[in-house]
Amino acid sequence: MFSASLRAVRPVALRATRSAQLSAVRGLSTTSALRSDHHPPAIFGPGAKPGEIATDEQQATGLERFQLLAEIQGVDAFDKAPLDSSRVGTLEDPIKVFSLDTERLVGCTGSPADSHDIHWFQLRQDKNRRCPECGSVYALDYQGHPHEDVHHH
Repeated sequence: MFSASLRAVRPVALRATRSAQLSAVRGLSTTSALRSDHHPPAIFGPGAKPGEIATDEQQATGLERFQLLAEIQGVDAFDKAPLDSSRVGTLEDPIKVFSLDTERLVGCTGSPADSHDIHWFQLRQDKNRRCPECGSVYALDYQGHPHEDVHHH
């Protein structure tokens, strides 16, 4: 009896679910992006062929894929080189910190390097920052697009 009533209700429930899914998809549709010639970066690998085991290059996604493709091309994707610690930055001549974003996390270990414990602070494009221990001044050398502000909505 119970299964017979479920069979009777099932087509109505499926139609309701299908229309809800279509309205949700339609509400998020971006047809202009689909029609443009601009293609988003390939952050998804092609995957492995059936019956094969995928390599890192085939299965990597997101930042891991970005870093892997950069290494293949011989480029350092993330600048991990230490900042200039041969001098103390001053207000007139601060130590420039390269960035493609309007802010960057910076760690100071003093001048010469490792002369004090590391002090972390957020460096922003609009304001220089001074290390509280050694007094070295840092300035953001913003190299990104001038009108692109991806993190601040």
